[in-house]
Amino acid sequence: MSVTRLQHITQIGVEQMGDLADSLEDAEVLRLENLDTDLRPPKSALEFTRQAVDDDEANSYLPFFGLDVMRQTAAKLVGKQAGQDYDWKTECVISAGGLSGILNVLLATLEPGDQVLMTDPVYVGLINRVRLAGGVPVFVPLRPTGEGWRLDREALEKIDPKKVRAALLMSPAMPTGAVFTQEEWGALIDFCRAADCWLINNTAMERILFDGREVIHPASYPGMRDKVITVGSASKEYRMIGWRVGWVVGPAEIIADVARVSISNVVCQTGIAMGAVAAAINDPEDGIQESVATWQERHDVLLNEVADFKAIPAHGGWSFLVDVSSLGMDGPTASRRLLEVGKIAATPMENWGSEKSKNYVRLVYSNEPAQRLRGSGERFRAALIDS
Repeated sequence: MSVTRLQHITQIGVEQMGDLADSLEDAEVLRLENLDTDLRPPKSALEFTRQAVDDDEANSYLPFFGLDVMRQTAAKLVGKQAGQDYDWKTECVISAGGLSGILNVLLATLEPGDQVLMTDPVYVGLINRVRLAGGVPVFVPLRPTGEGWRLDREALEKIDPKKVRAALLMSPAMPTGAVFTQEEWGALIDFCRAADCWLINNTAMERILFDGREVIHPASYPGMRDKVITVGSASKEYRMIGWRVGWVVGPAEIIADVARVSISNVVCQTGIAMGAVAAAINDPEDGIQESVATWQERHDVLLNEVADFKAIPAHGGWSFLVDVSSLGMDGPTASRRLLEVGKIAATPMENWGSEKSKNYVRLVYSNEPAQRLRGSGERFRAALIDS
């Protein structure tokens, strides 16, 4: 029997789909189930990593809270996006990836039973981390439209802020690709002010924005610098998934607590990776703009392919959702048919938010070239309509 802290921790679904797709050993299978990308990291990061392998100082636990250059770089990056200044020595720690940083923040901010505001649908890995930290997810819906996802502001107004200790937010969001507007950020910030809670800003995909949208950082709003904790990562924007480097930036008092959790949890980061990530962030040729253009092209191709289905466009990020409920099936059923008949690996969204999440399958467009995505609509029809 599982210990109580694991009773509400669910599988994420990606692990099963990834294993199933791998087991087929079929190059024709479209790998749309997992947030990988085939786009390479910056050349500067690759070269730095090669050199770090032979650097004995990189083979060390020290410094526990991250290399000075990495902390300096992360604090400067977040400060630039937020329009704020952060002291890298007291207001930044480096984590072993973004999600490790988020768990550390949750452990440093939540008491058992504290509520955490999250959007719905949302990455189940974030839900699980809230629960592991003793928190209780409270969902505000994202409304699907033909033009994309919108925050349900009326539903937000009905949520009692008194028990909410933190809001864990992401824009672009996973798995929807939803991007908050100025007005939506304003509504969320007004809620956080009423709750007097932390706003944990997951910026893993902050600059992966389509159609000229610009970064909006919640710490840029009046009075929010000391209430926003920013958690970033090199995995998505810099295409450095395997390096496992993230950062946490925020007010000194809470960052001191996050550091205490961090040294008691993963202990330290990947020594040979931190300098490479700093090199990537400081590289004028970081490739982010070119990568975003490529990902948007793939998004547009795939969205056009499944135009006959109820697909909700993403405004950024690496994935979008398709609502299969009107076909008389749920996400797990559609996912199974897509793999068996259409040779498409797509993760069902069961447990990724409220009960409604099981109506969706997620399509990841970050790891398949546009030419491979063309023709996927015929596979969809064969799997979900003709079979």
